[in-house]
Amino acid sequence: MRTIARVLLVMLALVCGTAAIVPVASGEPTTANIDDMTARKIDELLALRGDAQGRGELIELLSRQFLGTPYGADMLVGSATQPEQLVVDFRRVDCFTYLDYVEALSRSADRDQFVANLIETRYAGGRVEFLQRKHFFSDWSHTARIAAADITATLSPAAATVRKQLNAKADGGTYLAGLPVVDRAITYIPSAAVDDDVIGQLRTGDYIGAYTDQPGLDVTHVGIFVMTPTGPIFRNASSLAANNQVVDSSFADYVRTTPGIIVLRAQ
Repeated sequence: MRTIARVLLVMLALVCGTAAIVPVASGEPTTANIDDMTARKIDELLALRGDAQGRGELIELLSRQFLGTPYGADMLVGSATQPEQLVVDFRRVDCFTYLDYVEALSRSADRDQFVANLIETRYAGGRVEFLQRKHFFSDWSHTARIAAADITATLSPAAATVRKQLNAKADGGTYLAGLPVVDRAITYIPSAAVDDDVIGQLRTGDYIGAYTDQPGLDVTHVGIFVMTPTGPIFRNASSLAANNQVVDSSFADYVRTTPGIIVLRAQ
């Protein structure tokens, strides 16, 4: 996911597809039209909550149930000119909707709570609107409701901070028409500095973003860190032809393919 096309889907940008959706009018109550498979899966996953001890273990348990779920590109619906629609579809996920669902499930006890928490996770201020959508990974730690804390700077003295003009292309255009440019300081750990000491500080359930040095973007892919008896893995919805589904990949191998990582920790 290192081309601009892949970046756009990570940003949850202009979208198409056949997901289960419901139109949303600003200021009106929001309900979700959920397909039968997704509804059953939500109930099954919420029933597992009592089997986990702690936030990280719960995120691991819930995210594990998605392994093998087919990858689907551009899952969200809405733009500056097309009304935003609430998508709830477990039949396919992209890398960011996967994290949306896991985060919302980890905060919920029933289906109604899940829908409400999904809206709060995916949209600033809980308003289902394109301009309120959290298009960037760093929005999770900078935009209300805060889904996770950015702990990147605390993990390594090699952590570097750069100023980014998110959504601004190098040629002066924007990636997403109608979305303002956001000036933001982005901190990342260069991949060469992600050593045993850094990995030893990561926790199962941490959200990992693959930092990009491309102008206007913060990450090109996202996933979940999981420590296993055989070593650390990167659980992610992979668009690679060899995968095309939610998979567990070697964390170390994945990090070597990126300029660096950003680490968010669930609150």
